[in-house]
Amino acid sequence: MRFLFALFLGCMVFTSCRNDFEFTPSENGSLRFSRDTIYLDTVFTGISSSTYTLKVYNNTNNDIKIPSIRMGKGLTSNYRMTVDGMVGNQNRIFQEVELLAKDSMFIFIEQTSNIADANPNDFLYTDIIEFTHADGQKQKVDLVTLIQDAIFIKPDRDIDTKIKETLQLSGVATNIVGHQLTDNELVWTNQKPYVIYGYALVANNKTLQIQAGTKVHFHANSGIIVDKQGTIQIQGALSDYDAEGNILVDRWVRFEGDRLEPAFENVPGQWGTVLILSENQNQINYLDLKNAAVGILIQPLDINQNYQTKLQIDNSRIYQCTNIGLLSRGAKIEGKNLVINQCGVASFAGTFGGDYEFTHATFCNFWNSSRQVSVLLTNNFETPETLYLQDLVKAQFNNCMIYGSNNIQMLFDNKQPSGNTTQFNYFFNHCLIRFNNQNNQFTNNPLYDFSNSNLFLNCTIARNSVEFAPKFINRLRTDLRLEEAYDRPVNTSFANFNDILGNSRTNQPNLGAYQFVP
Repeated sequence: MRFLFALFLGCMVFTSCRNDFEFTPSENGSLRFSRDTIYLDTVFTGISSSTYTLKVYNNTNNDIKIPSIRMGKGLTSNYRMTVDGMVGNQNRIFQEVELLAKDSMFIFIEQTSNIADANPNDFLYTDIIEFTHADGQKQKVDLVTLIQDAIFIKPDRDIDTKIKETLQLSGVATNIVGHQLTDNELVWTNQKPYVIYGYALVANNKTLQIQAGTKVHFHANSGIIVDKQGTIQIQGALSDYDAEGNILVDRWVRFEGDRLEPAFENVPGQWGTVLILSENQNQINYLDLKNAAVGILIQPLDINQNYQTKLQIDNSRIYQCTNIGLLSRGAKIEGKNLVINQCGVASFAGTFGGDYEFTHATFCNFWNSSRQVSVLLTNNFETPETLYLQDLVKAQFNNCMIYGSNNIQMLFDNKQPSGNTTQFNYFFNHCLIRFNNQNNQFTNNPLYDFSNSNLFLNCTIARNSVEFAPKFINRLRTDLRLEEAYDRPVNTSFANFNDILGNSRTNQPNLGAYQFVP
């Protein structure tokens, strides 16, 4: 026992007397990098980029000390970095950086620039990370960012209190952070993209016009609100396409998040919603909307107010929303050539009654879960205290596709408590509906009586994933163009207008928003 204790004590003494690591100065070529050029994806002027990673490897068998790691432009650089968690001199200059043999370290880089900082010929802002060795030799990694100019719409901030502007809706104060659009901000053009912080309010007796080709990017918790007597007119147009369907001249109006990096391109829930509270005739044409929590929400300002919100929406696509693509609470909506896909709850939800007619719409839902549907219809709105009921005056679907990855793609919720008689009117006219009642939970439910031609006229019911399945070009990439002709029955009296891409339907029209083009 004494021998073991003495041996242990000897080891402790030996270890405690060990010299610190001895680092030799680095030499040219001793470092290897995960990338020789880092492209920080497009950012808007004045907005910080995402953080990018560079990994630096020590190729040698020696513990080395790098005399200097710095931005090429020094302290004036618009790039910033941390080196293995260290901030150095203003995140731009580091000295005597140690790196163990055959080890590696991480450098994290981000950037904030204005358009004036960029090269006027290509709008690129560039710099280098420079590694200087003891022998004076240098290794470098290039940094490149494309800067895009933009028009920013954001809440005003009180000079004295520093409190951000909040909105009033029809004269009632709210805690919604945003900015009421001035008369000079009510026409949005395609000259520069718009970046929205907070909610942009279209006030009563004002009209927001968004012209063809306009691009709007929303920051987190942002969106557009149209007040009760305000109006929104989105005036997109058909783009020019080549033979492969690639856009030559883009005339769509596009709503998406403000993160331009490819990693964020298909991420849902990056911003809030377009909230329409207006009883005026609002119009949307050729809108491409993605990445929201709820794409478009249309409802009265107060659930008890006796007026109906209105929307005409044509030739538009909504996708990758965490909740619902198009959500109505008692509104009146007419739509043609709509495509809604990949929404966490429902593509279209007509709740709390309403009045709807959709023609040649593709309501699909390939969200990656087991509960989402394409169409949801209800006559109620429920709070913890109260069940509100309202007539579903009409819900008519003509030549539509209602399809998706789940067995049940259509749900109805018709509440008729004792003493109440509320209308619940719907009609599916020549539609594809995926409805696989495999658990018999809807058996004998008259709401889903597909043999009743007063409710379902010449509809195609897909009862599994193979039967009557349309072949889309890429459903998971939200490209729901038809890969081959889909010959299910169509009511030709509703096929008297071109599809969403301008293709004629005169020859064997297909269901949904897209006509198959050989």
